[in-house]
Amino acid sequence: MTLPKSEQNSAQKTAGLLLEGKIAVIPTDTIYGFSALAMLDGKKSGLDLQIDRLKKSPASKPLIELIAAPKDVFKYTCQEIPAAVMDKWPGPVTVIVQNNPWYAELTGRATTAFRCPGDDWLRSVIELCGCPVYSTSVNYSGNGPLLATDDIEREFGGKVPLIVTDGDKEAVLPSSLVSLEGGQLRVLRQGAVKII
Repeated sequence: MTLPKSEQNSAQKTAGLLLEGKIAVIPTDTIYGFSALAMLDGKKSGLDLQIDRLKKSPASKPLIELIAAPKDVFKYTCQEIPAAVMDKWPGPVTVIVQNNPWYAELTGRATTAFRCPGDDWLRSVIELCGCPVYSTSVNYSGNGPLLATDDIEREFGGKVPLIVTDGDKEAVLPSSLVSLEGGQLRVLRQGAVKII
């Protein structure tokens, strides 16, 4: 099913499908992304592995988790985040932080990459879901991201229950990627936003 982002109640419909534990293609503030809930019923959803299978991708690379508001990151980490990063949110900046004890136990990982996207509609979807939402580019592993809705529908229309359309996207710089592992700010990828 395709759903125009501009349609009334599209955010509620999208969140409702995600809350059922399904995968959707959603427009972000950069490009289209495969999205699914990171948590279901208070546990790790495992939907990241389903997205990896959909993309024919090895399950060795953790997915970015999108949050609804900058302050939400502190539900999952105890780390202090420098103003150089926080001031760029909402926006295309991804930060890798140390998970606090409960999130480390839930995810089985010491760190998570979080992003608070710059799109109001997308943030409203995440807020309705009540937990972080996985996001990764719409493509098969090793190929470039699909930017045109026709291409996305042709390749994945029969493989996901929902594609939210917002027109064709242009090739853009990826989000800037920074790490706070070890308490030091390191820029791993200088993308759409200059950090330092």
